[in-house]
Amino acid sequence: MTSALILHASCVAVAGKGVLITGPSGSGKSALALQLMAYGATLVADDRTAVHLRQGQIIAMPPATIQGMIEARFVGLLHVPNAQEAPVTLVVDMEQVETQRLPEPHSTTVLDIPLPCLQKVNAPYFPAAILAYLQGDRKEVR
Repeated sequence: MTSALILHASCVAVAGKGVLITGPSGSGKSALALQLMAYGATLVADDRTAVHLRQGQIIAMPPATIQGMIEARFVGLLHVPNAQEAPVTLVVDMEQVETQRLPEPHSTTVLDIPLPCLQKVNAPYFPAAILAYLQGDRKEVR
């Protein structure tokens, strides 16, 4: 294993697929992670996520000091079950807001590996759309 890079990001696992949620403080990373957890996702890490490269795949892990903890703003620090690691298959960028109804696919690079990326959608269905995205085969139909 190569040395881990710590990102300012949260991460959840959905059916073995890691969703890395990036963005600045206050952008909604933890809130989105909590919403995805309400739909059955498992916390990997909140606010800081360790990532490393293993056989060409980005692997996300929780830093030991915050393992199993997530901040729920105005509720407190919650202790929840967590996954020890997850292969990252999707990045959600909470800093960029999607403005296109049918956007072109976006990507971002983590440790020199390109990953599909969704931009923040300010709508209540966004967590459900992320889950549907992960379940689909991602073929573009227009």
